[in-house]
Amino acid sequence: MFVQNIKKHFSLYMLLLPGLAFYIIFKYVPIVGYLMAFQDFKIGKGLFGSPWVGLDNFRFMFQDNNFVNALSNTLIISVYKLIFGTVGPIILALLLNEVIGTKFKKVIQTISYLPHFISWVIIAGILTGILSSKGIINYVLVEMLHQDKIIFLADPKYFRSIMVITEVWKNLGWGTIIYLAAISGIDTEMYEAAIVDGCSRFKQALYITLPCMIPTIIVLLILHLGGILNAGFEQIYLFYTPPVYPVADILDTLALRIGIQNNFNYGVATAITIFKSVVGLLLIIAVNKIVKYVDKEHGIW
Repeated sequence: MFVQNIKKHFSLYMLLLPGLAFYIIFKYVPIVGYLMAFQDFKIGKGLFGSPWVGLDNFRFMFQDNNFVNALSNTLIISVYKLIFGTVGPIILALLLNEVIGTKFKKVIQTISYLPHFISWVIIAGILTGILSSKGIINYVLVEMLHQDKIIFLADPKYFRSIMVITEVWKNLGWGTIIYLAAISGIDTEMYEAAIVDGCSRFKQALYITLPCMIPTIIVLLILHLGGILNAGFEQIYLFYTPPVYPVADILDTLALRIGIQNNFNYGVATAITIFKSVVGLLLIIAVNKIVKYVDKEHGIW
């Protein structure tokens, strides 16, 4: 039956090959490298020749003070990004839904979507110029407001806020796409009945639109919780400097330093990666079960 189905829809299955090959090569094959977490990995001896050390790499990881600090920073930054990165697109989707002018709505959507397609490398270059000691913000502070200069990207007080704000700004418009799709599926008769009852646009959004978006919000929230230990490696790696390590060092940057830059301890770096994956999986399972317990109709499975 399966072979017959492939023959019948051969062209469609061929379209799947590039995506399937990508996931096999870059997602599944690298799983073999997880063996390094249980080895004293030596490049010369290879993956299957290095001596086994059991759980020693994990013990070293949990006993390292840098790991505790990186885990704390990762959770703090990720939680802030999760909160504001969820609330922002919902609010923007609700506001765009109320826009009557089609052309104006399309312009706003395009403007809000564009940052998503800009590389973090470009954003880092622009933002570094703006926030540097000779940037426009410090020019306003010193020349116009007669205040002291602030080196924003080297000041622990501002670094996390900058990371969260730039992340939300970059993905705000892109995140509204799914919510706008959810809104478009709402039965229009509900709005017509609300208008007959004298409901204002605000009450329609509050009591019809938002509740109908809840299933989509829950599913996306569960999926995002699975990546709670992914605080945004590329973004932070491009921005952070030694002065802000205490508040900016996350698990990904710690794994990079341990595994490649400093100690070449591939086993511990791999152990950190496995720790992230296991925590993410457990969070998805736990949150989904909690949601199912509260309301059996919601959840991702």
